[in-house]
Amino acid sequence: MLIKRFAHSCFLLQSEGGTRILTDPCDPATGYNVGPVEADCVTESHQHHDHNYTAAAKGRDVKVISAPGEYTVGDVKINGIPCWHDEMQGAKRGGNIIFVFEMDGLRLAHMGDIGHLPDEATLKAMGHIDILLIPVGGIYTVDYKQALEIAYAIAPKVVIPMHYAADKLAFELGELAPFLENAKNCAIHRMRQSEAVITRESLGSNRIIVLDCAV
Repeated sequence: MLIKRFAHSCFLLQSEGGTRILTDPCDPATGYNVGPVEADCVTESHQHHDHNYTAAAKGRDVKVISAPGEYTVGDVKINGIPCWHDEMQGAKRGGNIIFVFEMDGLRLAHMGDIGHLPDEATLKAMGHIDILLIPVGGIYTVDYKQALEIAYAIAPKVVIPMHYAADKLAFELGELAPFLENAKNCAIHRMRQSEAVITRESLGSNRIIVLDCAV
């Protein structure tokens, strides 16, 4: 599985079979110009401009998934699980979708802009997770303390943080550093690049992988 971070919460996930999924593409108003990116599918965790810029994707018959449910795109299975963008069941910021991708024998969860600790039913619906993409910057999502609590509850092999303060970002978010500094019993890998290839053989355990923005 190829995981490429474009910016913010936008990643390209590519299977060994060549299926390309673009997650939560952000529009240029965020400070990042993502696209055009060749993709078979775009997933949107919610309808805010920094997560639903489908114009970033190009290709023939690009499938857009913006609702909970089970889907298949090429050799990738996708399960969208509803939750909330805030701690008040959506009263402040509306809903959010956690997307779980089954690809190349691995299960990856993109938490979108989750704003609360998931309950047992949500964790059960997610199932076993190998790779967790989670927001850590707070303000509009869970903060670094809650992100760590979620990570400990899900217990993935690899965590990739997202949705935190960055040089080009046009609005304020919390920094990445507190998340890394407070993570316990794990190895931190700063890749100094925007992408990583992860297989079942290279998955490892108790790892945090920090990916740079590609744009």
